[in-house]
Amino acid sequence: MISSLVRRAALTHNDNHFNYEKTHNFKVHTFRGPHWCEYCANFMWGLIAQGVRCSDCGLNVHKQCSKHVPNDCQPDLKRIKKVYCCDLTTLVKAHNTQRPMVVDICIREIEARGLKSEGLYRVSGFTEHIEDVKMAFDRDGEKADISANIYPDINIITGALKLYFRDLPIPVITYDTYPKFIEAAKISNADERLEAVHEVLMLLPPAHYETLRYLMIHLKKVTLNEKDNFMNAENLGIVFGPTLMRSPEDSTLTTLQDMRYQKLIVQILIENEDVLF
Repeated sequence: MISSLVRRAALTHNDNHFNYEKTHNFKVHTFRGPHWCEYCANFMWGLIAQGVRCSDCGLNVHKQCSKHVPNDCQPDLKRIKKVYCCDLTTLVKAHNTQRPMVVDICIREIEARGLKSEGLYRVSGFTEHIEDVKMAFDRDGEKADISANIYPDINIITGALKLYFRDLPIPVITYDTYPKFIEAAKISNADERLEAVHEVLMLLPPAHYETLRYLMIHLKKVTLNEKDNFMNAENLGIVFGPTLMRSPEDSTLTTLQDMRYQKLIVQILIENEDVLF
């Protein structure tokens, strides 16, 4: 029995969760010619490394001023070179979307023609074709054509979606929240475990939360077609556990020890998506 606390928390979830904030990606920069700080409006002295520039939006400030700049980076599309391997929040801010367009477009295509496909997400598509889809998104963005005319095998599209998640520099389930999710998975009481998972979900950055929410709604639809595709929440947990969450420790032993808990977290999220999100 799911506790009333989790239900109440889910129902009263604050809509402000979608006010996406993004920190600036400042890097030391040498400016040619005179430059003024865009935060304090004072001159940037020196011949080299006079200040820092945000590589996502181009904001120029003193190094000291960068500590006081609010988290209001609005990435410039001209500076975002790729879709894959790009920070999730940076991508959605640059395109002014709730979720990465890759996620929306791939899921739309999968739900249109693939929900009954046997072994959906478990069966691998041809690697070369998956790379083609990745290049299409990097080149054409939301105009990328992934229709059945070009990619009749739906496993290519599921493979491209999984690759997008694996290529994220910060996973959907972030490094910061990873240990808390693993600890929640270890709780033996089912109700307490669900409440703990819900609490950690609230710590995710808004764009990560929204992407995870949308994906779990989709994966729940996949499980509703289990009699055709043979994919239940546990099977999907095995596939998506290591895809959505990676240990901040670069340790093979930690990864192996955590695999069962990664699977369990994704399984819980799918089975309880209507309550948790």
